[in-house]
Amino acid sequence: MPITSVATDTDAYTLTVVADFTVPLRRLWDAYADPRQIERFWGPPEYPSTFTRHDAVVGGVSTYVMIGPDGERSGGYWEWEAVDAPHSFVVRDGFTNEDGTPNTDFPSVRMEFAFAETALGSRLTTTSHFGSLEALEQLKAMGMEEGMRAAMAQIDAVVEDLQAFAAGRATEVQLLGDTQARVSRIIRGSVEQVWQAHVDPSLLGRWQLGPDGWSMPVCEYGAEVGQQLRTEWQNDESGERFGFAGVVVEAAPPRRLVTTERMISPQNPDGAGSPETLNEMTPTPVDGGTLLAYVITYPDAEVREAVLATGMAEGMETGYQRLEQVVLAG
Repeated sequence: MPITSVATDTDAYTLTVVADFTVPLRRLWDAYADPRQIERFWGPPEYPSTFTRHDAVVGGVSTYVMIGPDGERSGGYWEWEAVDAPHSFVVRDGFTNEDGTPNTDFPSVRMEFAFAETALGSRLTTTSHFGSLEALEQLKAMGMEEGMRAAMAQIDAVVEDLQAFAAGRATEVQLLGDTQARVSRIIRGSVEQVWQAHVDPSLLGRWQLGPDGWSMPVCEYGAEVGQQLRTEWQNDESGERFGFAGVVVEAAPPRRLVTTERMISPQNPDGAGSPETLNEMTPTPVDGGTLLAYVITYPDAEVREAVLATGMAEGMETGYQRLEQVVLAG
């Protein structure tokens, strides 16, 4: 059990939890910054969470849902107010309604997470600030303290699992709910380098080529909201050609890019009638490089299954290897 103390201050309206771990500070920080990891412990074991968005940057937002053993759902959000990696971050934590909007029937909490080195590893001090004594007592009565104890008891297993989250692993796909998928990979490069490689057409054309023998004769890309996007690939031997078109919906360089995407072809140059996806790209600095996470929202489960069955993850892995070896290495 990592928790070493829990203290309630009814004058300051705070709940402070101190937990100690036998891992380096950076490893503990990454467990919170990486959506693949935090969802393995943010919530009691019987209420596992799924993070559909996780922006570990000032002004960012995280959204998650915890699903109980009988299928009951409880949604939550974080609004990131301060980040000093890998030493501290501050979020506003609250509940959400079924449509993802804040649930004002319950109080939100300002949570400060402070990471410090110790002789045996690292310590995390989590201080929850409530707006009033009534809010503190309300959330404590709902089992907040017990929930935090149960949730944090799971962190040891996550931070000790170095292999599952280390740099060097191939591109991975995780299904989120009925219509989303998260594609993740650690890229050996800085956040700025990875961002530029994804929005600069001159760089995209050097690595996002797919299998050998394919080229990208059309690459119109950028990161301005409203900008039209178009990429086309060509098999230089057979002449076969396809591509994607879309638009930039949201951009917060170098940490978040949201675009739409639909498939195009010579027979359907505008992609009319093609299923459209929403792609959310989030580069996050972690040990070993940058965790690149794509959350892709499909029109329905059938389209998601069909796209993943094309070998999308394998094709992306080929591109990421080329990105590291050709662009970032030289």
